[in-house]
Amino acid sequence: MRVAVVDDRPLAAAAVRRVVTAGGHVVAWTAADGEEAVRIAAADRPDLILMDLVMPGVNGAEATRRIMARSPCPILIVTSTVSGNYGLVYEALGAGAVDAVNTPVLGADGSLAGGDVLLAKIAQIAKKSKTGLHQVLAVKASGPLLLAVGASTGGPVAVCELLAELPANFPGAGLVVNHLGADFLPGLALWAAQKCKLPVRLAQPGERPTAGVVLLAGRDEHLMLKPDGTLAYTPDPTDTPYRPNVDVLFRSLAANWPHPGAAALLTGMGRDGAAGLLALKQAGWTTFAQDGGTCVVNGMPAAAVALGAAGRVLPPAGIGKAVAAMGRP
Repeated sequence: MRVAVVDDRPLAAAAVRRVVTAGGHVVAWTAADGEEAVRIAAADRPDLILMDLVMPGVNGAEATRRIMARSPCPILIVTSTVSGNYGLVYEALGAGAVDAVNTPVLGADGSLAGGDVLLAKIAQIAKKSKTGLHQVLAVKASGPLLLAVGASTGGPVAVCELLAELPANFPGAGLVVNHLGADFLPGLALWAAQKCKLPVRLAQPGERPTAGVVLLAGRDEHLMLKPDGTLAYTPDPTDTPYRPNVDVLFRSLAANWPHPGAAALLTGMGRDGAAGLLALKQAGWTTFAQDGGTCVVNGMPAAAVALGAAGRVLPPAGIGKAVAAMGRP
């Protein structure tokens, strides 16, 4: 593998380079900070980046986010202490890094402690790159930030109020499920597109969430994300009165989308989406529920709040502004 090494500490970088070459890999390039790594990766994308976390200027977590947005490739976090940097480690994993390991330590006698662990991680990533990691990276590339929205009674207006706050250059992808008869869904997509700065259209089976595009569930079946990152419709569960079902989409995203995004549950009767929103929150997503005062029916959002699934409770426009801020570089 062509492996890039990013570390501002000369001794640590030397230790990592030594491990890489000892394992039969090639050092593609080195960088002394995150900003340099982002720039070089855009011009010369390696097979793997070994990314330090604590660096001056742009740290490893932010560099990971930028690289996965612009020139995605596997990134392994290599830090002096995984346990001591949990906050940044989880931030980097949420941005798309595949794993984390402690930096090998170069002893005075020339020995390397921890080199075998790093080589084992590199070998695992090399194996995955031959068996489908490219599919995961394609998902990451298609929408660095994913916004998922569920709504029911009163939903069309609330959804549009939320989406209207997203700028035309919003870098994320959108997926929306609104309980509505299939005959009305094409019209909803056209109406929403007129009120929003982003294109809105019906989701088609086999396509992937796409940055800058909002996809609306468009059938009397449930929209879901498959493990390979493509969208599909499923009739199951058949016994739910809510079609298309919000929980089905949210749970599939919690299981199959490779890094956290933002999810919102808007006005509607019943409880659909509350359990799915909780699953997303537990997976590290930023979660929102519409405030009761602006709901036509405060059923689904109230159920989410009762479960502890909603990180923030805001009106639809407030949710849109918060998500827009998440998408800014």
